[in-house]
Amino acid sequence: MPEGNEIHRWAERHTTAFAGKPVRVDGPQGRFTDADVLDGRKLERVMAVGKHLGYDFGKDRILHVHLGLQGDFTEGSGPLPDVKGALRLRMWNAAAVKRPAVPGVSKRHGWYSDDDGTDNIDADKVAWVELRGPMDCSVYSQEKWDGLLKRLGPDPLNGDGPERMIAKVAKSRKPIGELLMDQTVAAGVGNIYRAELLYRARLSPFRVGKDVEEKTLRSIWKEAGVLMKAGMVDRRIVTTKPADRPHKTGQALKEEAHYVYRRNGRPCFVCGTDVLKKEMAGRNLFWCPVCQAE
Repeated sequence: MPEGNEIHRWAERHTTAFAGKPVRVDGPQGRFTDADVLDGRKLERVMAVGKHLGYDFGKDRILHVHLGLQGDFTEGSGPLPDVKGALRLRMWNAAAVKRPAVPGVSKRHGWYSDDDGTDNIDADKVAWVELRGPMDCSVYSQEKWDGLLKRLGPDPLNGDGPERMIAKVAKSRKPIGELLMDQTVAAGVGNIYRAELLYRARLSPFRVGKDVEEKTLRSIWKEAGVLMKAGMVDRRIVTTKPADRPHKTGQALKEEAHYVYRRNGRPCFVCGTDVLKKEMAGRNLFWCPVCQAE
């Protein structure tokens, strides 16, 4: 599932491509039935909160998108392509689709660490966007959008402070590894950042929330903002420090991008102990039993 860095990246790109202009919207396969509510209206802004996108077309016309596990956007320049696959929704600029295509491609997110951003189309050259496979794609009223915001925790990429997160964690007997995945605690943090932030803090994912020191939570929050912001640049999520990688210089190799995420059975870069995996609250958890000892 895309994490907050990816959602904010889409918001930035689609703001550049479409905001402040009339936008055409359709659901060419009948999978999105509210296109008439939005089609031809000016897109005021694109909002990102946690794992949610909101395309603001005016009062009570907010297109809500949650990509879920399978959803992704495909972008392009030039004329609209033929309709293919399970296409939920298209957005395009009527003038831009009359221009010739420019170099650059948009790839599905099959595995983020494969995408270094080198051949993606520039955001200001995007003429159209296709959406496939989202968990939700529907029109929200302002009241419904505001209700969503109230339910979500603070988002490190929106400049939110950690106070609400700290307050919730301090009252909880749930393990911190579970709490960081709770979107009412920290919006936008997903499985990769959960594992990597806890490793970088040398914090056991099994320590209960109320026993985690406030200074540790503040450090985790600060690192979340830095690492997730870096992950907006090219879709790669890189959390290792150069000094800890087998290759100390140059760009991190794919197998060096993470300390523990999906590295179960392989040696920790720092202590050499095999990384472990266990299910926690329905998701796979990865940690080093020595660097993150209980």
